[in-house]
Amino acid sequence: MNRFDRITAILIQLQSRRIVKAQDLADRFEISLRTVYRDMNTLAEAGVPIMGEAGVGYSIMDGYRLPPIMFTKEEARTFITAEKLMEKFTDESTMTHHQSAMYKIKAVLKSSDKNMMESLENLIQVRRNNITFNAASNNTLDNLIKSISEKKVAKICYAAMGVTEPSDRLIEPVGIYHETNYWYTVAFCHLRNAYRNFRSDRISNIEITEQSFQYKHAPLDDFLHHFSEQKNLHLIVIQVDKIILRFVGTQKYYFGFVSEKMTEQYLEMTFLTESLEGFARWYLMLAPNAKVIEPVALKEKIQELVTAITTSIQN
Repeated sequence: MNRFDRITAILIQLQSRRIVKAQDLADRFEISLRTVYRDMNTLAEAGVPIMGEAGVGYSIMDGYRLPPIMFTKEEARTFITAEKLMEKFTDESTMTHHQSAMYKIKAVLKSSDKNMMESLENLIQVRRNNITFNAASNNTLDNLIKSISEKKVAKICYAAMGVTEPSDRLIEPVGIYHETNYWYTVAFCHLRNAYRNFRSDRISNIEITEQSFQYKHAPLDDFLHHFSEQKNLHLIVIQVDKIILRFVGTQKYYFGFVSEKMTEQYLEMTFLTESLEGFARWYLMLAPNAKVIEPVALKEKIQELVTAITTSIQN
C-alpha cells in the first residue's frame, strides 16, 4: 500500500471509531510508530481536526466528516456476501435496518460496481434454514443490541428449557453471540440474581424499559472465556468501602470480575472464580474494609486463612 492510500485508510479508521491507538494503526498497516506519528502530522497539516492524548490515542473532532467514499471492487463484492448472511442469520428487524443501510451504500457506488453487484446477487446463496426466531418476536436481536448500547434493562418473556410456562424476566444483556445454530445473550437476570445464558428463539417477547442498568458489566469475551474453559465456577459477591478502591484497580480482572454496582457507601462487586482459596487470599488484602455477601464457603475459607496466619504469628 502506498503512502497516500495508507493515510486515506487511517482517516477512514479515525472516523469509524471514537478512539484509535497508534499501536493499533502500526499493527494494521505494518508500519513503525514513528511512521504513524508522521502520517498523523500530515493529516493535521491538511486541515483534519485530529486530537491526540498521550497514552490514550487519536480522535477526530465531533462533526467532521469526509465526503462520500468510493469503494473498491473487492469491498463492493463483500457487501453481497454480508447481505446474504444477514438475511439468514438475523431477525426481521435487524435485517430491515441492514437493507436500509445497503441502499445508502449502493447509492455512492459507481455504475459499473452497481451492475457487478446486481449480477452477483443471484450467484451467492446462504442455505441455513434452521436459524429461527420466535414468530411472536421478530425484533429480538435488534432490541437486545439496543438494550446493550443504551444500557437500559430489557423485559423479556422467556420459556426456559424443560419449563412449560414462560416467565417474565428483567435482564441486563452483556452481549450477544452465535453458536450451534442459535443466537444467545449473556445477561444478568434480576429474577435469579445471577448471570444466565438466554437463547433467542425462546424469547417470545422483548421490550426496552426506562430502567437503567444497575451494574457495570465486564466485556462479553470474559464471560465466554469463563463459560467455555472453566468448570465449577463460584459466584462471589462482596462489598468494598470506597476509601480502598485505589487498591482494587485492575487486579479484579485476574479474579473473575464480571460486574459492579456503586452505592453511596460502598461498591458491590460480583465475580465468577474457579478457586475460592485464590480469591480468599486476594480478599485479605482488602480486609477489614470489605464484606463478603456470598457464598458461605468463601467466608469459611477466609476464616481458615486468618486462623493459619494467627497461628503463624504466635509461633
